[in-house]
Amino acid sequence: MQQYSDQELCQLGQEVITTEIRSLQPLINRIDHNFIQAIKILLSCKGRIVVTGMGKSGHIGNKIAATMASTGSPAFFVHPGEAGHGDLGMIQSDDVVLAISYSGNSSEILTLTPHFNHLKVPLITMTGSPNSELARQSVAHLDISITQEACPLGLAPTSSTTATLVMGDALAVTLLKARGFTEKDFAFSHPSGRLGRRLLLEVTDLMHTGTEIPKVSSGVSLSDALLEISDKRLGMTTIIDHQDRLLGIFTDGDLRRTLHKNIDINSAPIDDVMGKSPKTVCAKMLAIDCLHLMEESKITSLVVTDEKKQVCGVIHMHDLLQAGLL
Repeated sequence: MQQYSDQELCQLGQEVITTEIRSLQPLINRIDHNFIQAIKILLSCKGRIVVTGMGKSGHIGNKIAATMASTGSPAFFVHPGEAGHGDLGMIQSDDVVLAISYSGNSSEILTLTPHFNHLKVPLITMTGSPNSELARQSVAHLDISITQEACPLGLAPTSSTTATLVMGDALAVTLLKARGFTEKDFAFSHPSGRLGRRLLLEVTDLMHTGTEIPKVSSGVSLSDALLEISDKRLGMTTIIDHQDRLLGIFTDGDLRRTLHKNIDINSAPIDDVMGKSPKTVCAKMLAIDCLHLMEESKITSLVVTDEKKQVCGVIHMHDLLQAGLL
């Protein structure tokens, strides 16, 4: 094994990146009428985009399909070898096929093209050879040829797979913009991700309801209200009238202020010490907006009310933090 100095190892890595960057530059001028044709075909697709490719092209194709599927263009990957043994049944006449082969002569894919023709499925190809058999059979061809692989042996697909991935991203992002795909659309396909939680979670998904709501009636003593606060463990209680409408709240902070005034907690009515203008939110408010309101107001809980000002829930800062909104 050849020995390299630290500086030489860094230089080797830098040469790979430099080579791949240089290989990507020509792609800019290949965003032309062929690219436009491919985009128009993909936009008019009433089914799904079926991506296929063999070897390293297949790995890249799998990622391209995943990117398209998550950005508003239904897509999936089919391995060409498996397709020849039954998976062709996954492809329907209203689909579009995106086939990737750097040589353009992948026998596994060429074996499938008669089936595509039989279904009259449009074939879009990405190859490094515009004159290849696969390119000639396509209705739109995207040239991903490069002048040099980053592999010093010129054997391992490196610059070529990067060029393929970049062209796939160009397709996916152009489709995203052309479809008017939004952040909220993205969130719907990523419900477990941080963005999904921020854009989809509503107060109603996280708030405490029913018997979990700290609640006392107008006229009770402060000591009774403290028992409710202790029992429900949200650091506050709501004060309601006989129709369940919100009159005020009493929090841990209110208790500290009350004690400083030497008020008798056993005899003082809760109405005399409660906060009479509490901030409230509606159940359909986005949870992330609720979090921002808490941060701006420097409070840890909010009462959820309906259009009649009746209490329907309470949401605490801990609920928002546990939901992963920060």
